[in-house]
Amino acid sequence: MTRASSGLGAVLLVGLSVGAAALQTPGPSATAPIVYLAEVDNAIHPVSAEYMIQTMARADAAGAALVVFTLRTPGGLVDSTRDIITHMLAAKTPIAVFVGPAGGRAASAGFMLTIAADVAAMAPGTHIGAAHPVQPGAEPMDETMSRKAAEDVAAYVRTLASGRGRNVALSELAVNESRAFTEQEALSASPPLVDLLATDVPDLLAKLDGRVVKRFDGTEVTLATAGASTVTVEMTQRQRVLSAIANPNIAFMLLSLGILGLTIELWSPGAILPGIVGGVSLLLAFFALQMLPVNYAGVLLILLGLLLLGLEIKVTSYGMLTVGGIISLLFGSMILIDAPEPELQLSPRFVLPVVVGFSVIGIVLVRLGIAALRKGAVSGQEGMLGAAGEVLRDISAERAGQVRVKGEIWRATAPEPLPVGTPVRVTGIDGLTLVVQKR
Repeated sequence: MTRASSGLGAVLLVGLSVGAAALQTPGPSATAPIVYLAEVDNAIHPVSAEYMIQTMARADAAGAALVVFTLRTPGGLVDSTRDIITHMLAAKTPIAVFVGPAGGRAASAGFMLTIAADVAAMAPGTHIGAAHPVQPGAEPMDETMSRKAAEDVAAYVRTLASGRGRNVALSELAVNESRAFTEQEALSASPPLVDLLATDVPDLLAKLDGRVVKRFDGTEVTLATAGASTVTVEMTQRQRVLSAIANPNIAFMLLSLGILGLTIELWSPGAILPGIVGGVSLLLAFFALQMLPVNYAGVLLILLGLLLLGLEIKVTSYGMLTVGGIISLLFGSMILIDAPEPELQLSPRFVLPVVVGFSVIGIVLVRLGIAALRKGAVSGQEGMLGAAGEVLRDISAERAGQVRVKGEIWRATAPEPLPVGTPVRVTGIDGLTLVVQKR
């Protein structure tokens, strides 16, 4: 019993020691907060809207502490902007919009996204504003429609600014008077347009740690970003391709390529490849142009230019139609995109080479077509006239003979006797009988 008691005591002692060690050993540390990062460096359109909405959905599903959108944009479509803001206001995860790095801007639609965010931050050397609406894909709006559109957007921006506790008056001026504000002007306004300045995203996360953010529904959230692990969300391959197509220069190239491809197909029916390339290019161009402020006068001038190049085949103009077509192409290309933002305008360095290239292609095709029209017929009855041949059986005034023309044997007559081996030339056709004469 003594041994048993001693053994039991030892077991109890070991158990107590292990238990004490377990109590003294710190448990697993709390999970580090997660911050989702995404970068928007283009116009706001359905593709970029899809990207931002997907990022917010992923952050909500992962229980992230914050989503940071680094924003650099000249603006974009109002409908896409509203879709983003709708998801932004309903998101479970707080949203921060950071206008940066230095030299960047968030104009027009970007200004609205900045005002709508839970946290609005700017980098030194950036600016926001100039949010007056522009009608995309059509001629400029008349005064009444322009005023109605501006008032609609201004009311929307006032609602967002008021709900976020930001400067309502300056927000309205950004819409109605296209006012823009530097980072210092936005921060020093009373109340401010933005919440803080940061040099980069790590600096922003450091300054946001422990900050109390008021959500749009009135609830308050204390941000915990110290030591946060970051998850960078990139655009999918499909989104990258579609976003690239929405570039004005790419859209112009696709439009030109599409029209030229279909024109070549009409000139040479059955070529197939030019028609396929032209059709696909035109569809992609229409997708891109619906997201851009297009001047349809530019589109008509481009079509007119290609039509004039095509008419050079049928009409003798001594090059005037070709010159007119090139001029029409050039001016149509220059006014195709009607936008005040440089990022949404066509670059002359891109337009001129494209216009020159397509003009050269058009001129070459026109010359080939003219040469084909001037060339004599090579088939049918017209193609036989003037063809050379050789007598295979004597031809006399009383009896027809035989000749070989173009590798074929024909019955033939002649105004004079022609013996075998005489070189002849076809001068006429009478049914299935050739009329020949000595060469």
